[in-house]
Amino acid sequence: MSIKPIGDTLVPMTTLDRLYEPIADDLAIVEDTLSLVAQSDFLPLEAMLNQVLSRGGKRLRPAISLLCGGFGDYDADTQIPLAASIELLHTATLVHDDVIDSADTRRGHVTANATFGNPASVMLGDYMFAHAAELVARTGHIGVIRLFADTLMVMAKGELAQDVSAFDADSGTMRDYYRRIHGKTASLFATAGAGGAMMSACDAQTIDSLREYGRSIGMAFQIVDDILDFCGTEEQLGKPVGGDLSAGTLTLPAIVLMEDDPDDNPINRFLDAKNEDSRAAYLDEALDAARQDSIVERCMDTVVEWRDRGLAALHAAPTTGPREQLTAIAEFVTQRDF
Repeated sequence: MSIKPIGDTLVPMTTLDRLYEPIADDLAIVEDTLSLVAQSDFLPLEAMLNQVLSRGGKRLRPAISLLCGGFGDYDADTQIPLAASIELLHTATLVHDDVIDSADTRRGHVTANATFGNPASVMLGDYMFAHAAELVARTGHIGVIRLFADTLMVMAKGELAQDVSAFDADSGTMRDYYRRIHGKTASLFATAGAGGAMMSACDAQTIDSLREYGRSIGMAFQIVDDILDFCGTEEQLGKPVGGDLSAGTLTLPAIVLMEDDPDDNPINRFLDAKNEDSRAAYLDEALDAARQDSIVERCMDTVVEWRDRGLAALHAAPTTGPREQLTAIAEFVTQRDF
C-alpha cells in the first residue's frame, strides 16, 4: 500500500475493491441489474445499451448509496434498485453529454453518438432515463422517488447553465462555477448519500449529514476532473486535453487564471479570438499557463476544502455506520489520477 500526501496529511492509497468490501455482494447484484437493463427484445436498442453499460466504471455513486444505507435499517431489496437507478441515471447523462459535446471518445472508448449517430443516442439516453425511473419506483418509497425526480431536474438545469454560459467571460465567477458543477455532478452524489439513508429510515439529521457528505465529495470529484482536463494527458483522460475550455466552458483553473489578472490573461484572449487559428494558439497558451504549479496547487487546495467539508458532515453521522469506507472514498476522490 503506497502513501500519498494530500494537504498536510498522509493517507493510504487503497483500491476500490477494498473500500467496497462491506457492500461487495450487493454491488455485484447492482451490476447484474444493469446487465438486465441491457437486455431488450429490440436488437438495435440492445446493441446500444450493451455498448454503454458493459464498460464498467468506478461505481462511486451506487457504492455511496449502498454504504449510506448502512447507517439505518438496511434492506437489500430496496437499496439495490436505488443504487442501480442512480448509476443508470449517471450513465444516461453521459450519453447525452457526448451528444452535446460531439465527443468521439470517453475514457478511451468510442461514444454511442460516434457509433450510432446523434438522433439514436438522444433516444438511447431517454430510454435509460425512463428505465432508471422504473428502477427507483421499485423501492416504493415516495420520498426517494421524489428526490430522484428533483435531482434529474437539477442536473438538467446544471447542464443547461453550462451550455448557455459557453464562451461568456462574465460566467467566470466562482459562484457561477459552483452552481454549475453542483447541478451537473454534485447533486447526484448528494442524492446517493441522502437516498441510501432515507431508504434505511435514518433520522433527518443523519440524512442531511450524508446528503452534505455526498454533495461535497461530488464537488471535489468534479473539480479534480476539471483540473485533469487542463493538466492530464490524452491517454490518462481517454479524450483530448483542454476539451472544456475548447468548448467555452470556464472551469476552476480558467477562473483562477482570470482572477489573477482580470485585464490580461490567456482565457480572455481565447474567448475573444476572432478565428479558429488564433483561438487554437490561445488555447495552448491557456493550457500552459494553467499547468503552473501555483495554479494547480490553488485548485487542489479547493479540492481539499470540499473533501474536508464532506468529512466534517460524515463525522456528524452516527459512528455505527460505515464511516471508515466513506472516509476512504473521499480520499480516493481527492487523489485519483494525481
